[in-house]
Amino acid sequence: MTAANSVVSLGKLRIGNELPFTLIAGPCQMESRDHAMEMASGIKEITDRLGIGLIYKTSFDKANRTSASGARGVGLEKSLPVFAEVKEKFGLPVLTDIHEIEQCAKVAQVVDVLQIPAFLSRQTDLLVAAARTGRVVNVKKGQFLAPWDMRNVVAKITDAGNPNVLVTERGASFGYNTLVTDFRGLPIMAQQTGAPVVFDATHSVQQPGGQGTSSGGQREFVPVLARAAVAVGVAAVFIETHQDPDKAPSDGPNMVPLGQLEALLKRLKQFDEIAKS
Repeated sequence: MTAANSVVSLGKLRIGNELPFTLIAGPCQMESRDHAMEMASGIKEITDRLGIGLIYKTSFDKANRTSASGARGVGLEKSLPVFAEVKEKFGLPVLTDIHEIEQCAKVAQVVDVLQIPAFLSRQTDLLVAAARTGRVVNVKKGQFLAPWDMRNVVAKITDAGNPNVLVTERGASFGYNTLVTDFRGLPIMAQQTGAPVVFDATHSVQQPGGQGTSSGGQREFVPVLARAAVAVGVAAVFIETHQDPDKAPSDGPNMVPLGQLEALLKRLKQFDEIAKS
C-alpha cells in the first residue's frame, strides 16, 4: 500500500491530525449563485475573525435523495462557474461531491477537493478516477463500514498515484433511521490509513429517511458531537450551515444556523487547542 500523506496541503492551508483543525463548511446543496456568494462570504468572515482555515463546501447534485421528488441542486454545468467565482472572490478552496466517473475530470478543472459520498465509498472505479485527477480526495466512510475498512479504501486512491486523501467519519447505521458515532473510530482511522481524519458533525446527527420522503435530523446535538470529536483529535470538522435551515431544500434538520456558527467554532477552537497542546 502506498502511504497517504499525513498532511494534505491546499495552497497555504495545511490539514493534518496534529495541526489546528480546518473547517469544511457550506450549505448542503447549491441553491443559486447569489446564495453561494452570501454563504461563502458569511462563513469566511467568521473563520477570518477566529483564525480558522476554511474549505467551502456545497453540492451541485444531491444524487441520493430519499425520494425522487427531493430537490437535487442546480446541476454541474451551472455550478462550475460559481465554484470558480467563489475561489477567485474569496480565495477559498472548494469541495463538492462527485457521483459518476465521468464527472471527475470535469469537476477537477475547477474544484480543489473531490468528495466521495458515503454510499459510494467502496466504488473502486470512482475512487480511482477521482484519484487520477490529482486533486485532493475526501472519502466519507460508509455507514456500513468499520473504521479499519477505510484502509482498503485509501489504498485504492494512493495506489492510483494520489497520496492526498482525507477520510471522514459520519456515523454508522444503528437500527432504523438512526446513526451513531463511535469515537474510537477517529484514532483508529488515523492509525490504519495514515491520512488526515475529518469529523462530519452535521451528517452524524442525520436520521436517514426519518421523515418518510426525506431525512430528519437533530441539529441540537451537532455541538455535542463536534466537541467530542475535537477533544479526541481530528484534522478537520465538516459542518453544513445555512442562514435559514428550516427553509433549506435538503438536510435542513441537521444543518447549523449560520447565526450560531461562530459561537460553536469558538468553543471548538478551545477544545482543539487543549487536545493538541
